Amino acid sequence: MGFMHDVEIVWDDLVEAFENVDPETVYFLDRETGEVFSVPIDYEDDDFWEEIEENEDRYLQIPDFDYDQERQLLHEFIKAMINPSLKSLLERSLMGKRPFGRLEEILSFYPEETERLIVLKDELIAGRIRKWLANSDIFITDDHH
Repeated sequence: MGFMHDVEIVWDDLVEAFENVDPETVYFLDRETGEVFSVPIDYEDDDFWEEIEENEDRYLQIPDFDYDQERQLLHEFIKAMINPSLKSLLERSLMGKRPFGRLEEILSFYPEETERLIVLKDELIAGRIRKWLANSDIFITDDHH
């Protein structure tokens, strides 16, 4: 199809979509305009869903948040820690179902570690986005990565 032109996609919009943890919200990327938009999963507009279905080459659904990948990241992050008491504290907080909030709370007292986690998380998300774009044959002019 003729969709191979470079489109302007706002990187931050993609990041926001990939970081979406709300199961009730679904994000799409419009390949023609580069726009990222979201709708409620139970959006009651048949015309809208028909349009999406008939143009699946144009409207790409952005994948759900990957909890397994995040958990993996947190494990790596904690493994690399030097401070033993903080390490065991965080390991315990990982047992929970949604470890991230607890973790951020604990880390709020450790600015360097917080910074390190933010960088790791950004890299993880950026990696997922780039892989997804490549798999979808979308090439964006990637200025800030």
